[in-house]
Amino acid sequence: MIYDDDVKRRLRRIEGQVRGVLRMMDEDKDCKDVVSQLSAIRSAVDRSIAYILTHNLEQCIRKELEKDQNADTTRLLKEAMDLLVKTR
Repeated sequence: MIYDDDVKRRLRRIEGQVRGVLRMMDEDKDCKDVVSQLSAIRSAVDRSIAYILTHNLEQCIRKELEKDQNADTTRLLKEAMDLLVKTR
């Protein structure tokens, strides 16, 4: 799987958000603000997972179809869905 610049940018943004939360904790910011930022981080991670799974699934399906026009793409979809469910 090739990870494009978009997903790397997403993860760098998340990294910055985590550093921001640590800074907030060092500055004794209100817990509601910290939790709000942590929620935003979780949402960004979930979107990154979905992005990676979507692009990976597309590549896997294309490869399977190149090998065999009657490929079992349903199995690939199930694997992707199982992986997505595990992340929750």
